[in-house]
Amino acid sequence: MTSDQAAPPGAGLTSGSPALRRLNLAMLCAALAAFGLLYSTQALLPSLGAAFGVGPTAASLTVSAATGALALAILPLSAVAESLGRVRVMRAGLLAACLCTFVVAAAPWFWLLVLARGLVGVALAAVVAVAVAHLGDEVHPAELGTAIGVYVAGNTLGGISGRLIPGLVEESLSWRFAVALLAVVALAAALAFTRMLPDARTTSTSAPVSEHLAAVRSLLADPGVVRLCLLAFLLMGGFVACYNYLTFRLEAAPLGLSTTVTSLLFLAYLAGTVSSPLAGRLSDRFGRRRLALLGIAVSLAGLALTLPDSLACVTAGLLVFTAGFFAAHSVASSWVSQRAGRRRGQAAAMYLLAYYLGSSAFGALIGLAYQAAGWTAAAGAIAVLFALGALSVAGVRPPAPRSRA
Repeated sequence: MTSDQAAPPGAGLTSGSPALRRLNLAMLCAALAAFGLLYSTQALLPSLGAAFGVGPTAASLTVSAATGALALAILPLSAVAESLGRVRVMRAGLLAACLCTFVVAAAPWFWLLVLARGLVGVALAAVVAVAVAHLGDEVHPAELGTAIGVYVAGNTLGGISGRLIPGLVEESLSWRFAVALLAVVALAAALAFTRMLPDARTTSTSAPVSEHLAAVRSLLADPGVVRLCLLAFLLMGGFVACYNYLTFRLEAAPLGLSTTVTSLLFLAYLAGTVSSPLAGRLSDRFGRRRLALLGIAVSLAGLALTLPDSLACVTAGLLVFTAGFFAAHSVASSWVSQRAGRRRGQAAAMYLLAYYLGSSAFGALIGLAYQAAGWTAAAGAIAVLFALGALSVAGVRPPAPRSRA
């Protein structure tokens, strides 16, 4: 028996165990691949618009199609994963998403590109829908905040690679080559994930659809879970919109930056790589509501810094905005999982459904504000979303005694 198996059944992997290190590293690779693929066209939106003769709002559909399809597929694939096994479903989903991204790179028509991006989103739902729930079942509760923080940090690394690699490559070669190269990088990360991920400590058992629906109804009866899902909907919508339309703003007058320079600003995601695990640890000590509200306040301060037509201000503001967002997201993700108890899979799916619906909806809709009145209007709309998110999370109350917040 290994040291990892020495713990009592159900205790979960503890700090320092080899299996926990493997699990964290594997999930980091999964997040890097998944979120790199999910946002692989975001840094290329101006180039895609020019290549296919479409405007900013239409070009943003290449992002919204993936996130929207992911959102709609989360609940069904969450149920499939509970029946077939989370590990098996995550591995298959990552590999399918890589293959679909090669189709994106070769798409001759805009409608086919958008369709292929939607298929990428469906495939990635197989990972995103169950990753947090898998961690919740495998990791000791005392380590869960940190483990989810590491996974969210992987999200940020994936976000960086998904924007930085295409942005740096596109200007010297082409957007098609840039997307294909990213697919190769993601495939390498997906294969590393497949090799390193430990076998699940618990075995998924097939459950009837009625049981999943009953769990969802039960969670919807918890106002705290509903508020946290609303928080995800609002914050992710504003976050994706910020990166979508800041790209157009930076490449337009008066800043007039190149695609290569603009893509470097996506390194601001590194702020989230740091803030995610830090917020996870601090939330265990100081409380999740306080840390979530602090993250939102930090994001609003960063958003204000992006308003002047100064590259230094925009860069600093983006760093602060990103750090605050990922801190709030990391805290909210672990909070939902903690409240759900044995319904972690359905709770994580609900949270992520709201998260990516927000991304899909506001990632496109805020483009109307940008086209009407520029970055100031877009930033104002994003600020409203974050303020509403603060009101939502401020109203989350401790759950009934049967689960812990």
